[in-house]
Amino acid sequence: MSIELKSLNVNVTEKSLYDYQIKDLNRIFDVMRDEPDNFNLLYQLPTGGGKTVIFSEIVRRYVEKHKKKVVILTHRIELCKQTSNVLSGFNVNNKVINSKVKDLPDQDEYQCFVAMVETLNNRLSDKDFELKNIGLVIIDEAHYNSFRKLFKFFDDCFILGVTATPLSSNIKLPMKDNYNKLIVGDDISTLIKNGFLASADFYHYDVGLTTLKIGINGDYTVKSSEALYTNSLMQTKLLTTYEELAKGKKTLIFNNGIYTSKEVYYTFKKAGYNVQHLDNTASKQERKEILEWFNKTPDAVLSSVSILTTGFDEPSVESIILNRATRSLTLFFQMIGRGSRIYKDQKTFQVIDLGNNVARFGQWSQPVDWQHIFKYPDFYLENIVDDEALERDFVYTMPDALKTKFKKSQSLDFDIKAEYKDVISLGKKSFTVIERSIEQHSQICIENSEDVYDARELIKDLQDEIAYRVKQYCYCIMNSTQNYKDWLFEEYNRKLRISFNGKF
Repeated sequence: MSIELKSLNVNVTEKSLYDYQIKDLNRIFDVMRDEPDNFNLLYQLPTGGGKTVIFSEIVRRYVEKHKKKVVILTHRIELCKQTSNVLSGFNVNNKVINSKVKDLPDQDEYQCFVAMVETLNNRLSDKDFELKNIGLVIIDEAHYNSFRKLFKFFDDCFILGVTATPLSSNIKLPMKDNYNKLIVGDDISTLIKNGFLASADFYHYDVGLTTLKIGINGDYTVKSSEALYTNSLMQTKLLTTYEELAKGKKTLIFNNGIYTSKEVYYTFKKAGYNVQHLDNTASKQERKEILEWFNKTPDAVLSSVSILTTGFDEPSVESIILNRATRSLTLFFQMIGRGSRIYKDQKTFQVIDLGNNVARFGQWSQPVDWQHIFKYPDFYLENIVDDEALERDFVYTMPDALKTKFKKSQSLDFDIKAEYKDVISLGKKSFTVIERSIEQHSQICIENSEDVYDARELIKDLQDEIAYRVKQYCYCIMNSTQNYKDWLFEEYNRKLRISFNGKF
């Protein structure tokens, strides 16, 4: 049997498990057979691979064979409900231990208990609350460290952690300290090739991230992210990118910070698009209504903050916009995974990256050595490429939609590094490079305009390329201070505007 999950009301339909799921399930049972009862095993499978289906079948078989009970731990109430429904589809009699459940006088009637971490920790800390005859504990989204506090209650149980990314959410608490072994399932590219996941079309734009600060958790702080992503340039870039690539598609936008997400909402609302904002301050009813609206609205744009990275499945999503940067490989995979479900005849989805995330982590579908990351997480984390190095290697390519606005020009190319070498070899001042660049931009604007007003409008379309050229020039002269870049960017635009005077 297998389970199909819908985003809001979970429908359970029975059919056989896929071959790769059966293969992994048997590998897990082999470890259970060969290792002691208190062994800790970690299992990795990409988002969309059917982890809930696999561990539900594990529960069914385990209960039948060992005559012991199972506890499943999650970190979100939505995941509790989804898991409970899937278990019921496998004919596993289960009970959700939520905030309303204070004791379990009827526990003999159930084979499996599903609970949130905090709720179960509070109950088990009370000496009057006891779970009897538990042999197996399954931890969903095991990379979250909140689960560690419950291990002491299940010293004699086999623990199975399940995750798409076996890399701890806390860099100081590696997963290898809590799990004895890792089993790795089929990778993303294999699941795509075999028709189980949709493939992603990526579009990425250079974004200057050197103003971002890294917090104690190893990722960018909300404060520094909001300062960057709420400014008018980034809001304009987001809207322009959406209009060029995703307009009319059901789109999910991920942000770092509630204020950023609300700004995105206002920007899209002002532009006349069908948009909503969702964050973790929304009430249960508000969240339900917004997700129902998103499900039913073909051109819906939903701006969110982290809340939809797990426990949320909306297969009809066509476009994912990463309107944030992250240094978390787990978050990178979680965000993109929201669009990877196969839906009707839709076998591809779109990812627009506005945080240099693909440059930092590589393509979403490329192979990842999870065994090495599991064993040596420090080595992996220490070698994440820093933002300045990413920016140095970035090569700006003018989008095809923009090229059509400059179709009257024979060439749009201008190589800052090559021009710098030429200028220096001729013994001229380095600023000559900027003057030549302004001249080239001025020429293509004039060639494709009827008057000075048209030319000045075209400058707006060149902001990304101007920012890129300014950065490349600053690397050449070894002056990468943000103040100088900001001044040069403004000066470049000013000189370009006045270069049109008397030309029409």
